[in-house]
Amino acid sequence: MTDEQEIRALIENWVDAVHTGDLDTVLADHAPDIVMFDVPPPYDGVRGLEAYRETWPGFFEWQKSGASFALESLEVTAGADVAFAFGLLRCGMPDDNPELRLRLTIGLQKVSGRWTVTHEHHSFPHDDAPASEIVAVLDRWSADTATGDLDALMEPIVDDVVSYEIDGNYTGKSAVREVCASGLASSPDPISFTIPDPTIESAGNLAVAWSIDHITAENTETTSRATRVFRRTNSGWQLIHQHLSYPAT
Repeated sequence: MTDEQEIRALIENWVDAVHTGDLDTVLADHAPDIVMFDVPPPYDGVRGLEAYRETWPGFFEWQKSGASFALESLEVTAGADVAFAFGLLRCGMPDDNPELRLRLTIGLQKVSGRWTVTHEHHSFPHDDAPASEIVAVLDRWSADTATGDLDALMEPIVDDVVSYEIDGNYTGKSAVREVCASGLASSPDPISFTIPDPTIESAGNLAVAWSIDHITAENTETTSRATRVFRRTNSGWQLIHQHLSYPAT
């Protein structure tokens, strides 16, 4: 095989070993002084083969819950005794954002005629989109409330949602649907539901939004405090938990 083919085979074997939890093969062909910049801390990287070894058991446990780790693209460039490769991997749960890919860069050195990994860099791109996407969900709820479209209100909500409402705690989409249906039926006129200035923080496939909600029905306006947790799925951002309250008086 050419050097490029040898390196490609090495990386493909490594990816397969990660996916199957084969720690010995994951560690094979790695230098004793390897430096890895990983997705989790530490910021200055994992240094040395023993430290590198310790990062994998927790990842393997996470994979057992149904996560994938699969190579989608790989480019290799090799010189006489140094080389680098970069690629994209599918790394996540089945309902994670299908467009999100793990970025991988690997540095190698030929030692005693054998290619050896001296550096790995894993990362996900920083995504500023969630805030605007979740604002779109909130705005859609405002529009669907105004038109009384109960089916549309329910679309961005997971089946096992947990909702702490003003008047009680509700588990499951059907229970929340009943609450919303009752609310829509409580006024003969269209209901105004607005969230003027939500604050949104996100990381990966989770996001939290908190706000002061404004509801106007039959010329009476009320405000309530709201905290909402969203998970990004193949269907977009969906509500998995919300907590609504009035302050005690």
